Amino acid sequence: MLRDDIKAATIAAMKAGDKERTAALRLIGAKIKDRDIELRTSSKEIPDDDLVVEVLQKMVKQRNDSIKMYEDGGRQELADKEKAEVAVIEEFLPAMMNEDETRAAIEAIKAELGADGMKDMGRVMGELKARHGSQLDMGKASGLVKAALS
Repeated sequence: MLRDDIKAATIAAMKAGDKERTAALRLIGAKIKDRDIELRTSSKEIPDDDLVVEVLQKMVKQRNDSIKMYEDGGRQELADKEKAEVAVIEEFLPAMMNEDETRAAIEAIKAELGADGMKDMGRVMGELKARHGSQLDMGKASGLVKAALS
């Protein structure tokens, strides 16, 4: 499980004396715990690895936004710190599908569902997320689905 891998990596980083990596891994652990607490009151069950991947993807997106802002503001040292955190976070994410693989998955789902227009976009997106949600940037996938259905 991803959660166990993150805990083991945190312990290894602490033993190695790698302060930056330890800090990034502790941050990941804290975000996962925050998400666990949010879900205590929720009635829906999310598989553990899916929950961890969701948290990690959100963290990467936030850091990429921060990197862009820091670079635009001329704060390269802060951008470099964020990039180092992204590198640590991405170690635990599954490999992302490239654009060609995404298009192929969309075409397969489109054919399977018999989708032929924009009215079917919700169904195609739902199925795409269910099958490949942890391997896709759903924002980019949305544009590809829209192009495939129009």
